[in-house]
Amino acid sequence: MAIEVRMPKFGLTMQEGTVQRFFKAMGDQVREGEPLYEIETEKVLYEVEAPGSGVLALTMAEPEAVVPCGELVAVIAEAGEAVEEVLARYGRAAGAQAAGAAQTPASVASAAASPASAGAATAAPAEAGRRPVSPVARKLAAELNVDLDQVAGTGPGGRITREDVERAAAKAMPAAPAPRPTAEAARPHPATVPFRGMRKIIAERMHQSLQQAAQLTITSEADVTAAVEFRTRASKETEFTYTDLMIQAVARALKRHPRLNARLTEVGIVLLEEIHVGMAVALEEGLIVPVIRDADRKTVGQIAAENKVLGEKARNGQLKLEDVSGGTFTVSNMGTYGVDAFTPIINLGEVAILGVGRIVEKPAIYRGEIARRSMMTLSLTFDHRLIDGAPAAAFLQTVIANFNYGER
Repeated sequence: MAIEVRMPKFGLTMQEGTVQRFFKAMGDQVREGEPLYEIETEKVLYEVEAPGSGVLALTMAEPEAVVPCGELVAVIAEAGEAVEEVLARYGRAAGAQAAGAAQTPASVASAAASPASAGAATAAPAEAGRRPVSPVARKLAAELNVDLDQVAGTGPGGRITREDVERAAAKAMPAAPAPRPTAEAARPHPATVPFRGMRKIIAERMHQSLQQAAQLTITSEADVTAAVEFRTRASKETEFTYTDLMIQAVARALKRHPRLNARLTEVGIVLLEEIHVGMAVALEEGLIVPVIRDADRKTVGQIAAENKVLGEKARNGQLKLEDVSGGTFTVSNMGTYGVDAFTPIINLGEVAILGVGRIVEKPAIYRGEIARRSMMTLSLTFDHRLIDGAPAAAFLQTVIANFNYGER
């Protein structure tokens, strides 16, 4: 029986994934557990493993295709199963690209065992007018009025790809005299950045968050001189950043204020026992949030070490799904960019997010006198459906106290 490979669903917020590439060509043998294809979610690139062994008989998606969770991505034919049976069951009309379209109705086992026979069988379907063509290539050929019978396929099994159609269209296009430059043509055209992948998914999630949650932001200017002095003293023994210290302060504050470490579900507000703090990291193509798990149980040194590893993995594109999943609260630090205060948007599904501004030395009233103090602005955005302003403000004050004088 053929094995269906469907777009997985990683987490409650995932609705679709973008197919980046297949690691196997159609007709290749596949072993259960080995990487079969790569997808891009709203969080990371992820290699999906084959759910069974056999031969990759059908692929249902081109690279860059966006596929809803649960939809069919590919079909693996089991050993001994005729590829034509798989074709008949799933059908080319569904837009499938078929390994079987370049094979005889021999069983998968014999096709995989004899490369020579598989190559000899390639010409037969072509003569019968059943040349394998990707859905994108077929559509593009119709738009460009390209005869597919005159196009040489360079894809697996002789499949005609989009690039093949584009090359054929370019060759068929008669050379035209160079047009005279016009005022419009002389104007510089603005650069265009594709709105897809991580950037598009971030936009969708942020818009969805604003639509679903009653978001309110409160700010507080905090005297963090004690934290600055502590870091100066402790830096001789332990290397950590103010962000690491803030993650610890937030995690321990969440233990005292569990309503901010919760989820809104159909049955009500679920208070979560685990405290997993996400730290927003800026990338060239967007934003990603690696997660420090059980942050309330870790020292600032442990958080610093873990945060450093996750930050490097994020910038090198090496984050795994487990590195960015399961967060219960998010911290976003814009202070490193010289920002004093801002209004962060709640990570979809969470109750709140803390925005951290820069630390600035300025005159302030301290013990009744004007003194030079280290000040920092914190911005807490929370879902007013789940919590009111007073308890949210109390949480913010606990964070400040922990940041200055909490357990280390």
